Amino acid sequence: MQTIAPRAGSVPYDPLYDPLKARQLGPRSDYAPTYWIGTAGPAPADDGPVRRDMDVDVAVIGSGYTGLSCALHLAKMHGIKATVLEANGVAYGCSTRNGGQAQISAGRLKRSQWTQRWGIDMARALHAEMTEAFDLFRNLIRDHAIDCDAQDGGHYYIAHKAALMPTLRAEAALLNDSFGYGARMLDRDQVHREVARDHEAHGALWEPDGIGIHAAKLAFGYLRAARELGATVHPDSPVTRWDYRGGVHTLCTPGGTVRARRVAVATAAYAPRGLHPRIKDRLLPIMSNSIVTRVLTPDELAAVGIRTGSPLTDTRTLRHYYRLLPDNRLQIGSRAAITGRDAANPSHLNGLCEGMARKFPALRGIPLDYSWWGWVDVSHDMMPRITGLPDLPGAFYALGYGGNGVMYSAMAGRRMAQLVAGERIPNLPIFNDELPHEGWRTPFRRLGQWGLYHLYHYRDERA
Repeated sequence: MQTIAPRAGSVPYDPLYDPLKARQLGPRSDYAPTYWIGTAGPAPADDGPVRRDMDVDVAVIGSGYTGLSCALHLAKMHGIKATVLEANGVAYGCSTRNGGQAQISAGRLKRSQWTQRWGIDMARALHAEMTEAFDLFRNLIRDHAIDCDAQDGGHYYIAHKAALMPTLRAEAALLNDSFGYGARMLDRDQVHREVARDHEAHGALWEPDGIGIHAAKLAFGYLRAARELGATVHPDSPVTRWDYRGGVHTLCTPGGTVRARRVAVATAAYAPRGLHPRIKDRLLPIMSNSIVTRVLTPDELAAVGIRTGSPLTDTRTLRHYYRLLPDNRLQIGSRAAITGRDAANPSHLNGLCEGMARKFPALRGIPLDYSWWGWVDVSHDMMPRITGLPDLPGAFYALGYGGNGVMYSAMAGRRMAQLVAGERIPNLPIFNDELPHEGWRTPFRRLGQWGLYHLYHYRDERA
């Protein structure tokens, strides 16, 4: 495995960290040993930890894609220079541990499920939001010259069983007939000829919007852009206490107290449960594992036959997401452990390697250069929220992407910036109420998760 250089003055990365168990993460933790951190080069300059008390207009908690997008858009659209507070290094959590796949979605639900839940008119409005979001995402990369190895070519949703092809055909028909989207179906031969020699593939649904990106280079590009526009970004400054009184939010950090008129929360799955009672237990953190092989040989590349840099996702409930990286390594990820203390169990790594080998037998036993895991912010109803807190004036959050936040986080940051600035935003389900609150039940949901994972595995692999 490749090793990652430690941060200056850092403490060792904790691979067993669990956001439902730990009271606080950081500061000064090393980054997770991801391919993205290992190949991004040095992080851009930031503003250093908070070292004094300060009064600010807007404080953004979290410096991942969402928090940096929020700060960027506050400056760009509203002339507000936000102060970003980060518990560890910039983009320490989800934004440098994901699979680098930008898809035209947010949350876990498909268009057919949107239609069932809210009706076709609201589903179309949500689709329009996703289409606008993808345009924004592309434009941010272009306008700010973010060199994130973007590979634009759509997204392939690959049927790992023949029995799932009718479901994909129905979804494609809905996308085309009800949303005018332009999806198309591919049969097995077309997938092998045009996309990849995935031995499990029985066909695929292609969506026109999908981009593979380098996760850390994207985050570092957002950091540069936000600071160039006037935002300040303070790593190693975890919020250890949050009080509100007299129209002022008081955020305590190890280096000083930040007093803000408005606060935007963008902590995803890494929000400590004690950050604020109004946010506690609105998410169920779920773990995702990822591996990256060594560089493939010409013979291996021919056997794998991947002819696109686009995101590839299979139809498992516990899905595999995979693609060929620009340097000819293969990356693949999936769901894994349920608790932090089980994260390093070799069975999870072995299972992911076996999943790769089923798809591409030529890669069975191939050495790995990188292996990591991270937490995903799954909401209890499988959709994100970008909203204010009615009984906490001046406080807002954008959370709950469920693993589909690489693209939509850019728009979520922009929408949260609009809310912070007092602007109206579209009347959509993801904006007009809060995330469902599970309260004391959240830790116990893992018992249900354990049972569901066994059921999903049976359905995915045997049924």
